[in-house]
Amino acid sequence: MVIPVKVKEIAYDIMMNPVVLLLDEQELKALPIWVGPFEAHSIAIALQGICLDRPLTHDLLKNLCDLMEFRLNMVVINDIREGTYYAKLHLWQHDREFVIDSRPSDAIALALRTKTPIYISEKVAEGSLAIKDLMSEEQQQELKELLESNRPDDLKKSLH
Repeated sequence: MVIPVKVKEIAYDIMMNPVVLLLDEQELKALPIWVGPFEAHSIAIALQGICLDRPLTHDLLKNLCDLMEFRLNMVVINDIREGTYYAKLHLWQHDREFVIDSRPSDAIALALRTKTPIYISEKVAEGSLAIKDLMSEEQQQELKELLESNRPDDLKKSLH
């Protein structure tokens, strides 16, 4: 069984390492996944809907999929081992499915560009954190207001 999630934002931990924040549909649980700076940049560009003059690696991959008539059906962050997350790309070409191993950051960047659903496995979901357990009541209210306002810059600042 898989659980749908959405990318809320790229945040930064106190050491300024980028973190992709995945939220469940009810926005009650969060799964933070630390990513590299280049992947974070690519995800942030896709989240903001920015089109660059020249394609980034994930844009190139999307263009190749389009050219070869591959359709990304879903991304599943399916495993965690020794603190490292693993993901699978589920691609279709005509009537055949291809499942390809991927880093979660690359899978997320491609999913955002193709407007493809992202899921996590139950095993991965065990690592999700209840937002209410992470913060004080005041911080919870602030996060709730930020999520409702959907202003990414405010969210980034609040997670420092």
